Amino acid sequence: MTATRIRKLEFRVDEETGTVTGLLARPRGARWLFVLAHGAGAGMRHPFLEGIADRLSKRKVATFRFQFPYMEAGRKRPDRPGLLERTVLAAVPAAVAAAPRLPILVGGKSLGGRISSQVVAAGKLHAVRGIVFLGFPLHAPGKRSDKRGDHLREIGVPMLFLQGDRDRLADLSLIHPLCESLDGRATLHVVAGGDHSFQTLKRAYREPSEVLDEISDTIAAWASTALGRAVG
Repeated sequence: MTATRIRKLEFRVDEETGTVTGLLARPRGARWLFVLAHGAGAGMRHPFLEGIADRLSKRKVATFRFQFPYMEAGRKRPDRPGLLERTVLAAVPAAVAAAPRLPILVGGKSLGGRISSQVVAAGKLHAVRGIVFLGFPLHAPGKRSDKRGDHLREIGVPMLFLQGDRDRLADLSLIHPLCESLDGRATLHVVAGGDHSFQTLKRAYREPSEVLDEISDTIAAWASTALGRAVG
């Protein structure tokens, strides 16, 4: 059993916005630190993110989950992109200060992963070693397009795409060529039976815990093999 220390802390986004909350889960012997942003409709304490953080801890990957300002304030509508990006920019140094000397991964669930990648594409997070997408939201439901992925071509670090094969926000016929266009920087892992939230149909005979284990195993293995030397 890997002992994990969980700390709640606050960090400042900017003078106008003020502070938001973060949760650091650092297992003993952590090798990576994943700054994990939540999706549009649920905050950092959503059971899916709780489950991922818990399982990654057992695989010696520390996580830093955090709230976007709208979620911290109890609002339903996401903040403007600029504020979302500033929150990611503030979250990464806060995570590094709380868990120094660990190589950094960024990303997250849906909106959180996309916003994190936009910050990296803009050249504002130089220390990041890789990006993890837990369901990249490539397009609106029923409106097939790959335009939301254009900025990914500006990213120079490895990217891991975890996508359900029933995801209505990311048609696999578009995700596959997008990943292939990223010159070997993208790894795609398809979760069989999963929708955008990685929920499976009852007839798939897959328990939620099995899906969470698959996702966590994939992240840990990718970090260890695709990203080179891990820090103990």
